[in-house]
Amino acid sequence: MTSTLTLTKHHGAGNDFVVLVDIGGDAPAGPAVARALCDRHRGVGADGFIRVLAGTDGADVTMDLRNADGSPAEMSGNGIRCLAQAAVLAGAVSPPAFTVATAAGVRTVVYEPGERPWLARASVDMGRPVLGTEEPGPLAGSRAVPVDMGNPHLVVLGLDPGAVDLPALAAVASARRPDGVNVEVAAVDGADRLRMRVFERGVGETLACGTGTCAAAAVARARGLVGPSVVVANPGGDLDVELGEDGARLAGPTAVVATVVVDLAALAGCEPDDDEP
Repeated sequence: MTSTLTLTKHHGAGNDFVVLVDIGGDAPAGPAVARALCDRHRGVGADGFIRVLAGTDGADVTMDLRNADGSPAEMSGNGIRCLAQAAVLAGAVSPPAFTVATAAGVRTVVYEPGERPWLARASVDMGRPVLGTEEPGPLAGSRAVPVDMGNPHLVVLGLDPGAVDLPALAAVASARRPDGVNVEVAAVDGADRLRMRVFERGVGETLACGTGTCAAAAVARARGLVGPSVVVANPGGDLDVELGEDGARLAGPTAVVATVVVDLAALAGCEPDDDEP
């Protein structure tokens, strides 16, 4: 088994990922590898690590996704769009449309190359947001709505995202949910526009979150605060959400930042034969 990996780094609205196209599925890719690659001081640095594998469940390719702490994640809206760019550039799929198997189900991606080779725009069907019962929020006096996007979210709507102690709120919310939860604090910021911050389980505060963007838009739509087309301003940039009978569709830019060759033996805390589950 080789100790050298060639990866690409991408971001969607500042939500960044290192991506390995591994159709054969024989590269080392356990939790220690993910943690080492995502380390922002001793590794490449990213919010998550994605491996592009051969298609399963009838899909063209499969997404294997780990958070920065090495834990597995079911789905990432920005991550799957970055995967799309890596897979297209590697010749693993052909645009404009292809399917990706994820732990949250098979998703269809529509990919549009940009005017410059490192830029693109991609949209993905995100499935149907499943809203739970409104509950007391993690801040005294606040209210929150749990949302299942294939991964768990808690949307706190009505607070000023810029004024809250987001890590503290996320700690309270996570204490109530042993498996962790992604926490979004969102506010209406004009007609059919939201502004939000997000704290992702296994990562921390990120510049954007695709599933969280859809969750926040779905809650605002259910309350009659926005229409079916919503622009959600994440700290890293705007993402577009279309809410329809078939579910949510997320669209936004994706950019390739670099091609990186990594010797795993040189990464702190990582061994090439890492085979943790």
